[in-house]
Amino acid sequence: MRQPSTKGAVSIHQPIIISLTEAGKHLSSRLQEQIDGCECWYKPAPFASKVQQAFVEGRPLIFICATGIVIRTLAPVLINKREDPPVLVIDELGRHVVSLLSGHEGGANEWAAYVATLCGGVPVITSSRSYLNPVYAVGMGCERGCPVEHLQALFDDCLGAMELSSDQVSNISSIDIKSDELGLIELGRKTNKPYLTFGVEKLSSVEHLLSVKSDYVFNTVGVYGVAESAALVAATELTGQMAELVFAKRKTAKATCAIARSYREPNE
Repeated sequence: MRQPSTKGAVSIHQPIIISLTEAGKHLSSRLQEQIDGCECWYKPAPFASKVQQAFVEGRPLIFICATGIVIRTLAPVLINKREDPPVLVIDELGRHVVSLLSGHEGGANEWAAYVATLCGGVPVITSSRSYLNPVYAVGMGCERGCPVEHLQALFDDCLGAMELSSDQVSNISSIDIKSDELGLIELGRKTNKPYLTFGVEKLSSVEHLLSVKSDYVFNTVGVYGVAESAALVAATELTGQMAELVFAKRKTAKATCAIARSYREPNE
């Protein structure tokens, strides 16, 4: 499972998790076990000067406390979104991971999505992407011999739930052991979408972005989820930018479907 990278001279393997309560300290310990090379600070003193110094040094900061405390503490040392390190704020229960500073330029948005998967929370990303063009990819998995009619119905239902048209979808994808799956091949033909398949190694690279991990699927095909993994990889390859899962896996008795999105510059 790969951690996101970030810009700047300081290694991303030096993030600091800062907590102020016992509950926050417990969450920070859980996260430290999963994030390479991070430090945990519990009630650092003197609080303001120590935190500000870490920020000035370019250390990515993950706060488990109220957002207001973070804003008031860092306000004197803020420069701009291109130079400031990424800053996240998490509530004590790990339910919400807020990308507070340097979301797009500094990588905080990607870090918020990553940390949210570690603590079982939801990433909160408010930076605008209105100047970018979204692209969508559909990932699907199915039992062997699943009829194209069943796959088409699931495909249409998922797009309808997202209020997307088929024209907005760039491709349909799955795992490489489904490269000869006639129903999926026919669905690609009927929808006029390229049908792509990916190997286990590539699908495993987005494991940290899955909404749910299935041990049964892993023991069967080697990845924790086919539909979501395939959608994420396909959307990422469309633009070269890390994709996000916008429609978690929907499951029927015979198939699964998920939708991922990435963004492309207007001139691409």
